[in-house]
Amino acid sequence: MINNDVAKGFVFKITVIGDGAVGKTSLIKKYTQGSFQKDYIKTLGAQFSKYDEEIEGNNCKLFFWDIAGQREFDFMRPTFYKGSKAAIIVFSHTDEDSFNHIEDWYEDIKNYTGELPIVLFGNKTDLVKEEDLDEEKVVKIVNERNFLGYYKTSAKTGSGVYKAFQAIIKDLYNKYKDA
Repeated sequence: MINNDVAKGFVFKITVIGDGAVGKTSLIKKYTQGSFQKDYIKTLGAQFSKYDEEIEGNNCKLFFWDIAGQREFDFMRPTFYKGSKAAIIVFSHTDEDSFNHIEDWYEDIKNYTGELPIVLFGNKTDLVKEEDLDEEKVVKIVNERNFLGYYKTSAKTGSGVYKAFQAIIKDLYNKYKDA
């Protein structure tokens, strides 16, 4: 007799990209460890964090690949992108250039992975006033590029972080649970 109630296991590689110093590492640490480090430490190449989460009784192993945003690491990215099931593009609300580079990051990952769900995180909301955020231009790029969603986050305060990560994780789970 076969027991169909046995929980499935899932492994998801989620690539986190964006300009240097936008808070990619801090967001991952906030989600996986609940901590925040004030001092900036540049990621060299890439680092990954493993996190186990249970959804509907199924174990999901999440591997967050935190890819360095500095140009000197461009040549390494295609290798790091391989096997990604989803991506998170992070920009900082305090850095206009990081917003302007969303398109570049989008094209870069799509070029090497093809179609995959992508979520946009607008980080460092704790450092700007809500009324100063230009939601219209963010919504425009989200719609044009068919992002799975856009989330305002603060790695420092934790605002929006759980909800943002859950959006991509639940999308992956729902996509693969019946496969």
